[in-house]
Amino acid sequence: MPTISMFYGIIVSMFFEIQEKHHLPHIHIRYQGYKASIDIEDARLLAGELPPRQLRMVQV
Repeated sequence: MPTISMFYGIIVSMFFEIQEKHHLPHIHIRYQGYKASIDIEDARLLAGELPPRQLRMVQV
């Protein structure tokens, strides 16, 4: 999965598929031991968890 951004220890990556649809368009977030998926359109948390401060940083 290619990394598209890194800031304050937060790693943002995105998986890309040409052939098949892979759920809703979303990004994957890793921060320390946390992992989460965030919807691209409305920035809602789809799966996983992040500390509140890091979640807000990704959503803005």
